[in-house]
Amino acid sequence: MTPEEVEPLADEIGNYLVRLQRVRDRTIAHAKATDGIDPAAYACLFRLINDGPMRSGALAEAMYSDPSTVSRQVAQLVDRGHVERRADPTDGRASVLAVTDSGRAAAGRIRALRNEKLGWLLADWPLQDLQEFARLMDRFVSDYELARPTFAATEPGTRAPR
Repeated sequence: MTPEEVEPLADEIGNYLVRLQRVRDRTIAHAKATDGIDPAAYACLFRLINDGPMRSGALAEAMYSDPSTVSRQVAQLVDRGHVERRADPTDGRASVLAVTDSGRAAAGRIRALRNEKLGWLLADWPLQDLQEFARLMDRFVSDYELARPTFAATEPGTRAPR
């Protein structure tokens, strides 16, 4: 496709993403199952569950966030007993962040609530549509993650290389 063909569709998709982010932010702000923890902290918890124990700096990189923000989010999780600091097995002077049983239980509650609400939303969708949507979302998010470093390094108003 040419840039002229892609641009209106990119604009449409971009507007949908903005709408999705707004409604998601509002929904999360009113969530009742977060145990008083900032929802962004739960993203750190889920990353640690998926990727295993890691240093705070590595978590910040994995979260595409700055270390001070991740430090504040992790502090909430540590205070609640969902994450603990352990000696780094490769360097005893450093520590890694590891999920506790309490953290796994909290993540399970959040995941169950999320899946329940998405289940309500998607209950009337045909199975084939759900499968196609999941496939396309995976492709979109994976491509976005791969392109992110290029986006960050590209000057505004220039076309990123393929």
